[in-house]
Amino acid sequence: GGHAQLLKMMEERMMDVEQKLKLVKRLLQDKVNQLKEQLSKNTKADAMVKDLYVENAQLLKALEMTEQRQKTAEKKNYFLEEKIANLSKIVKNLASPSLNSTPQLRS
Repeated sequence: GGHAQLLKMMEERMMDVEQKLKLVKRLLQDKVNQLKEQLSKNTKADAMVKDLYVENAQLLKALEMTEQRQKTAEKKNYFLEEKIANLSKIVKNLASPSLNSTPQLRS
C-alpha cells in the first residue's frame, strides 16, 4: 500500500507541476505578445521621429532661405530709398533754379 500511495502522491505532484507550467507558459506567452506589441509601437514611433527630423531639417532650410530673401529685399529697399532721396535732391535742385529764373524771364 505504501508504494501505491507514494506513486499516487507523485502523480498528483506531477499534475500540479504540469498545471503550474501551463500557467507559467500562458503568462510568458502574454508577456511575449505584450513585448511584440510594444516593439511594433516603438518601431512606428521611431519612424515618426525620423520623419519629424527630416521635416524639421527641411523647415529649417526653408526658414534660412526665407531669411536670406528678406535680407536681400531689405538691402534692395535700402538702396531704392537712397536712390529716391538722391532723385528728390536732383529734382529739387533742378526745380529751384527754374523757379528763381522764371520771375527773371517775366521781368
